[in-house]
Formats: sequence, C-alpha cells, structure tokens
Amino acid sequence: MIIAGIDCGAKNTKTVILKEGSIIGKGTTLTGFDQVSAIKGSLDAALKDAGIHARDVDNISGTGAGMEEIKDADLKVNEIKAMAKAANYLFPSARTVTDVGAEMGRAAKIDENGKAVDFAINEKCAAGAGAFIEAMARALEVKLEEMGPMAIQSNKSIPMNAQCAIFAESEVVGLIHGKIPKVDISKAIHDAMASRVVSMIRRIGVNEDIVMIGGCGLNPGFVDSLKNQLEIDKVYIPDDPAFGAALGAAVVLKEEA
Repeated sequence: MIIAGIDCGAKNTKTVILKEGSIIGKGTTLTGFDQVSAIKGSLDAALKDAGIHARDVDNISGTGAGMEEIKDADLKVNEIKAMAKAANYLFPSARTVTDVGAEMGRAAKIDENGKAVDFAINEKCAAGAGAFIEAMARALEVKLEEMGPMAIQSNKSIPMNAQCAIFAESEVVGLIHGKIPKVDISKAIHDAMASRVVSMIRRIGVNEDIVMIGGCGLNPGFVDSLKNQLEIDKVYIPDDPAFGAALGAAVVLKEEA
C-alpha cells in the first residue's frame, strides 16, 4: 500500500510518501495564500522524489492548520495524534514529543503505542514558535539561518521577556544600543523561546527519550537551549524534522486502513 501524508502548515506544506510502511519520497513548498496550490505542489514534489505517479497512491491523509483544504484526503488527523505517531515511528522508545514549527509549539506525553495520553499547546503567542526567531533575526539584521550558529557561540545568560514577541523585540533593540554582542543576544533570544517550550513539556512531565519534530529542530541554538533548560544530554531529532507531522498522518492512516 502507498500512502501520502500531507501536512498543510502555516508557513510550509510538506508531504511524505509511505510504501509498505517505509518512506520513499518527500516534498515541500511554501504555503502562502493559496493552500490548495501548496498542497498540490508539495504532493507533486513528493511523487517526483518517490519516482511514482499520483495514480499509484492508494490513500491520502492530511493534518495541519490547512488540512480542511486537502480535499482528496481519506482521513484527516489532528496535529497531536500526528506528532505522537511520528515520534513512535521514528523512535519507538520515545515517551515525550515536542513539535515546534513556524507558528505554534506543542508537546505530548505518549505511550508505547504512540498514543498521546497528555498534551500542551502554545497557540497564543509567537514567542514559543519559529516566527519568534524570524522576527528577532530582522531586529538583529542577520539572516535567519545565522541565528542558531550564533547562539551556540555564547555562554552568557541574559534574561529576556518570553511572554510577548513585541516586548522581546524592544528588548533586543535595547541590547543592541547597549553594545551587547550579537552572539549573546542571539543566545538570549533562543533561551527565551526555549523557556516557553520547556514550560509546556514540564506541564505534561519530562519523560525519557524526548523527540523533537518541526522546523525548529534544525536550529542548533534552539536545540541547545532546550537541552540546557531540560537538563538533559540528548534530544532525539530525525534527519528531516519538518516532515514529522506529515509522516505521522501517513502512519495513522496506515494503521487504520
């Protein structure tokens, strides 16, 4: 059986193709204002990567903020269920998973079957999601991809308002005017964001083998801050963490088909 799992997110739309339970293709595109076109573009890219045609796909599952626009979906999966199943598929020993993307952060406690038994969501403030880092990069006048590597060059701890992105941006401007090195400011930004995510994880309990999916898993500065605040040595991150929810949606359909 060939299954396409599509995650229509706020910033990017991702597709994972599963064949007999193994990943054979991935595709992504910017979501933009036209979710339907983004869904098609992401699916087409994944089909090309897998070397198959749309007619070869048996079933489609969808998740994400725009999942209602995935008209061909045979099953629509909520984001918590998708992230839990992705973590279980990738790291069977996992009991905690966090998904930090562009617009939202989530955390879930899962059992040995990948079922979420508790969860927490940060959906009211950008300070707990990737958009926070983007906004702060603009304030620092550096490229987004430079933020993480900059942060890990610093060992300073500078308190920053993690409750509101607007207030945090004002603080960043103040630190710039105070001649604080950009590497130290970048670390403060990542520490502030990590504190929001860590508070979610602590609400559900810090369990063994924490998995992180979502685009922020590619940010070394954020991952480092997360580990330091959780006081753990390792966070399990897949090679392509941004595809986690799409994978989870496909796995759910595979199990329920």
